[in-house]
Amino acid sequence: MAAATGDPGLSKLQFAPFSSALDVGFWHELTQKKLNEYRLDEAPKDIKGYYYNGDSAGLPTRLTLEFSAFDMSAPTPAHCCPAVGTLYNTNTLEAFKAADKKLLLEQAANEIWESIKSGAALENPVLLNKFLLLTFADLKKYHFYYWFCSPALCLPESIPLIQKPVGLDQRFSPKQIQALERAYDDLCQTEGVSALPYFLIKYDENMVLVSLLKHCSDFFKGQRTKITIGVYDPCNLAQYPGWPLRNFLVLAAHRWSSCFPSVEVLCFRDRTMQGVRDITHSIIFEVKLPEMAFSPDCPKAVGWEKNQKGGMGPRMVNLSECMDPKRLAESSVDLNLKLMCWRLVPTLDLDKVVSAKCLLLGAGTLGCNVARTLMGWGVRHITFVDNAKISYSNPVRQPLYEFEDCLAGGKAKALAAADRLQRIFPGVNARGFNMSIPMPGHPVNFSSVTLEQARRDVEQLEQLIDSHDVVFLLMDTRESRWLPAVIAASKRKLVINAALGFDTFVVMRHGLKKPKQQGAGDLCPSHPVVAADLLGSSLFANIPGYKLGCYFCNDVVAPGDSTRDRTLDQQCTVSRPGLAMIAGALAVELMVSVLQHPEGGYAIASSSDDRMNEPPTSLGLVPHQIRGFLSRFDNVLPVSLAFDKCTACSSKVLDQYEREGFNFLAKVFNSSHSFLEDLTGLTLLHQETQAAELCPQESHTEIGRFVVQ
Repeated sequence: MAAATGDPGLSKLQFAPFSSALDVGFWHELTQKKLNEYRLDEAPKDIKGYYYNGDSAGLPTRLTLEFSAFDMSAPTPAHCCPAVGTLYNTNTLEAFKAADKKLLLEQAANEIWESIKSGAALENPVLLNKFLLLTFADLKKYHFYYWFCSPALCLPESIPLIQKPVGLDQRFSPKQIQALERAYDDLCQTEGVSALPYFLIKYDENMVLVSLLKHCSDFFKGQRTKITIGVYDPCNLAQYPGWPLRNFLVLAAHRWSSCFPSVEVLCFRDRTMQGVRDITHSIIFEVKLPEMAFSPDCPKAVGWEKNQKGGMGPRMVNLSECMDPKRLAESSVDLNLKLMCWRLVPTLDLDKVVSAKCLLLGAGTLGCNVARTLMGWGVRHITFVDNAKISYSNPVRQPLYEFEDCLAGGKAKALAAADRLQRIFPGVNARGFNMSIPMPGHPVNFSSVTLEQARRDVEQLEQLIDSHDVVFLLMDTRESRWLPAVIAASKRKLVINAALGFDTFVVMRHGLKKPKQQGAGDLCPSHPVVAADLLGSSLFANIPGYKLGCYFCNDVVAPGDSTRDRTLDQQCTVSRPGLAMIAGALAVELMVSVLQHPEGGYAIASSSDDRMNEPPTSLGLVPHQIRGFLSRFDNVLPVSLAFDKCTACSSKVLDQYEREGFNFLAKVFNSSHSFLEDLTGLTLLHQETQAAELCPQESHTEIGRFVVQ
């Protein structure tokens, strides 16, 4: 804190100095400028930074410089105030050490003082927030030495506090606070900016007015005792204002001390957390202004930043590792995600997402879009499984492929997709497996070679599912999803399923079965009630994850060969072009929401009725299914229970698979769909249903599945 001595009867105002926040991207850009543009030129360069007034409590008062600092025309980030500065980049460490820091500070202070005397600071208040940056870049070692300075003019005496700082909500009524928000936003909109560094305020019980500094004469006309000024305050301490107020008070003392003995200061702090705006943590206080209206000489100035040890001296950063372009990309990806935590979702557990190992079964339109969204969330481990080759129709719909990938018969999709991910982001651990997934209704017993290949494919798939945390089912056919659904259910892995129609889609998580030692209760037995009669029923409130159904639980027929004897238009998934992007993105977002829930895959399913309730995670709901209808641009969130006759996740199927392994699977592959229907009891269900239709008075059976929306 900075303080001064004066009248012992009053407390003295202190300020929180700026802490320099130089992004890795800034040093990377300085390196490029030094190598390609500056070379041996040591002439001062104009740069720009910014500061923000909505940080969470505990963060320092930061002035940030990033890669765009060298572009004076670059836009300032939203809701941030710009600060203009001068870069002095030296060619040697000796020149850096020998630079006359006192002279540089005096020159900058004189520029600020001249802008105050001439009135230029009233027209352009950004001139009050100048800064200096003295640097030396050792590009052999990627060691960067720097000393940051934010010049602050000192008043001839300390600034006495007439009224100590209090929270805005202790001085302003809720109506006045809302009026202040509206007035400030309206002024920003009129000026075409998202933040104003300084402004003037007038208020009464019913109204709050704000104005620009350049309109002070008209705005303060009629004021007698005191005036109220506002500063966009980057500090979040309850008792102290930030550094930008210092030069503003010098301007106020020079311009208005002869007319007004005191000035009321509102340190405007505007924080938005999880979509809720709050300015009540702003502080307001009153100070006595010293008289300096006709002082011709520039006041003394301070502002050189202390080093990490708390002494007066430069700082050094060692970026020898992260200045590698691959490392820079990795840190930038992480920064994007961390910004969400810092400003929007502080409870977000990024480690759970970034560390998730994701297995993508299918590298087509859905697989490509899911992979890109996973990388956006920082997922580092992505594995593809597919046996198709890239065709000429693929690149326009599948963003991981290009025209050259289609030549000479086409590259294997899984291998090409993994290679493209690593070219997009070298920090990702991407692998591809060009292999088939054996399917019900697709016999494998024609020869010993075919049977052995199927056995190897099953073993490979089992190993892959076992070594991953989340399995995405993104294939073209229903039957290709059966085997991974069975294996993942047996291994208690989280499964995210996405399937497309022409203008409809379903994205769902499979129910995560309880470990065996916890007893039965995984599946719901047959119930002779029509689904339509149960819509909205309280029976479906608070359904835990282990009772949720899988992709096959709503079916009353076993999967078979769905492409046999079908024309091309019946074999291909023909969808509206945007549908796969929507479904793929929702599949990843569903995974992230599940991972954020304390119960993970066992989380209670959110339904459409929960949309107005308190969300279970910081990211919102955790639905069982998302069913989308693009023709209506509408989504619903059904919840369906596990089915004791399911051909994939029922205990009868899982017990057989875990007991007999590949021998059981081979029977499924080589038999018609009746094998699974006989095993699970669907055949008997069909017979009872037919009997009920013939003799409705004498028979009663289940004719529907539980579904709620």
